[in-house]
Amino acid sequence: MAPVEIGKIRNAALLSHSGAGKTSLAEALLFNTKAINRMGQVESGNTVSDYEAEEVKRASSVQASIIPCMAKGHKINFLDTPGYDDFRGEVVSSLRVVEGAVILVSAIAGVEVGTETAWSMCEERNLPRIIFINKMDRDNAEFQRSLDSIQSAFGRECVPLNVPIGAAQDFKGVVDLLDPNAAAPEGLEDFVEAARERLVESVAESDDDLATKYLEGEELTAEEMTEGLKQAVLSGEIVPVLCGSATENMGIEEVQQAVIDYVPSPDSAEVAGTEPESEEPMEVDQSADAPLVALVFKTTADPFVGKLSLFRVYGGVMKGSTEVWDANQEQSERIGQVYTMCGKNQEATPEVGPGDIGAVAKLAAATTNDTLCQRENAVLLEPIVYPDGHYTMAVSPKSKADLDKMSSSLTRIVEEDQSLRLEREASTNEMLLTGIGDVHLDTTVDRIKRKFGTELMLQLPKVPYRETITVVSRAEYKHKKQTGGHGQYGHVLLRLEPGDRDSGFEFDSEISGGAVPREYISSVEKGVMKAMSEGALAGYPVVDVKAVLYDGSYHDVDSSGISFEIAGSYAFRQGMTAGNPMLLEPIMKLAIRVPDAFTGDVIGDLNGRRGRIVGMIPETGATVIEAEAPRAEVLRYSTDLRSLTQGRASYTMEFSHYEGVPPVVGQKVIQESQREEARA
Repeated sequence: MAPVEIGKIRNAALLSHSGAGKTSLAEALLFNTKAINRMGQVESGNTVSDYEAEEVKRASSVQASIIPCMAKGHKINFLDTPGYDDFRGEVVSSLRVVEGAVILVSAIAGVEVGTETAWSMCEERNLPRIIFINKMDRDNAEFQRSLDSIQSAFGRECVPLNVPIGAAQDFKGVVDLLDPNAAAPEGLEDFVEAARERLVESVAESDDDLATKYLEGEELTAEEMTEGLKQAVLSGEIVPVLCGSATENMGIEEVQQAVIDYVPSPDSAEVAGTEPESEEPMEVDQSADAPLVALVFKTTADPFVGKLSLFRVYGGVMKGSTEVWDANQEQSERIGQVYTMCGKNQEATPEVGPGDIGAVAKLAAATTNDTLCQRENAVLLEPIVYPDGHYTMAVSPKSKADLDKMSSSLTRIVEEDQSLRLEREASTNEMLLTGIGDVHLDTTVDRIKRKFGTELMLQLPKVPYRETITVVSRAEYKHKKQTGGHGQYGHVLLRLEPGDRDSGFEFDSEISGGAVPREYISSVEKGVMKAMSEGALAGYPVVDVKAVLYDGSYHDVDSSGISFEIAGSYAFRQGMTAGNPMLLEPIMKLAIRVPDAFTGDVIGDLNGRRGRIVGMIPETGATVIEAEAPRAEVLRYSTDLRSLTQGRASYTMEFSHYEGVPPVVGQKVIQESQREEARA
């Protein structure tokens, strides 16, 4: 594919609720531009953009794919994104490199949760958008009902540019409202005329000169309508609504033309960056003869091809067989062959110009969010901010062979999908994988098995409980052992005092008169700290305790550091048992944004999880509930909240503090710990 000048490039994301037909629309667009000679079907697993095995298995997208189309001298890079919320990270990275979006709405279901999410994400980025009512050929499809749903959710600025001829089994095409010569089918004359008048009125309202002309009774020309509509779309005063059927290839040409007409070219807005050392803001020159500036927005790991980095060029030209500078990693990268992508297919190209999207294989250090540039003209572009996931599972290998490959496989998949987070919980010795939801993690495990041959298992993580004491206790232990030569002797008396919550551990000595020599006091402390790794109740680490060595004795010959270490360890264990020990559990701080209609249900659910409502902040149409809840009760909260609110709520969660476990709950934890110990 030959390089295209920046003014003839359009970059647009395809967004929707899952199942609205983005991938089918991508197939129709490719077919109409002769990029493919037959349209694939999602159900058959033979579409261009859904090529991963997990996508074929689920019959839905799990990652973003680039779909380039050449039409009327323009190159349109469509990014087909997943509709399911668990893969929101793919949508975020796609929206970072486009100038507009096509939001699909099912003519059967109307506006759904995913539609609202897509709209909100576009609004946050001030992206012009076009709405396409798809599936007009399906049973129960109704244009007016869908349009009412759109206008109710997003406002009266959503205005049709075409209307359907028939519906469901009788759907025959669309009438272009911008074409004054387009004849309305028999029986639809009044409907078409009313829709056309509404469009003219909306365009006139968006421009003072056009409004004056319209109010004076003059007719707006086709050129005035097109230009006025373009400016109104760019400013957000009008959102064009189109309709059709992707699988029947009806209304698709109109979508393509709307993207050309109403989505701005990449050079329409300034691109800002910062200087790496001074962090001073600077403007990126977007011309082809400017220094190279490109952003790696997606990385895929392939066992055969290796690492493939997808990039968007913002300034200059990315050429093959050159050296570039990775401003984030501060090192040089060798660029081999440069490609343009169409689904999984790579087409070699000599260069990728400004505004365009390309790919390069086997970069040594560059990862997603890195800026590729020239060393003498280094610049850092604004990074992609990925959504924080809160659904955590413990991951373990299925076999010994998988154990050897688990760490490298997880590291590579997290590099590929930066909405994942990998960490080890030291207190439970578990490897924890965090994502946006259960489907996200299940798909990740499937991809690891397919790509790297590593089979992993997911299970709910153990809760990192802690133990402490509630009353002051005293303990004495004398370690005495005779072995024929030098023996072992260490005698300590400890006082254990409960500390303030989150105070950690403190050790003190009240020894006087040399009852325990100074050189052995540190050994006692060492023994105590070792014993703190296992509490008296369920074997969890001990916290918030002050240990005081207040007396003891020693032997001139048999005493040693190890003897006092052993004595300190056993004395601490005795003191723990005598100190009325209790379990502590981690308490999480939540901020849940809930539509008003579900506020009561969410509060009731939190109460059932031993949660406490800390505060409530009203917003337009929603409430932010600030709460605290035990971690043990919110391990699956991502899935449960989605089910409770039809996917309309969102939340953040972070660790707050440790708190005592209620006796009834604590007894169950202790019994489960004892069962696990018995099984081991």
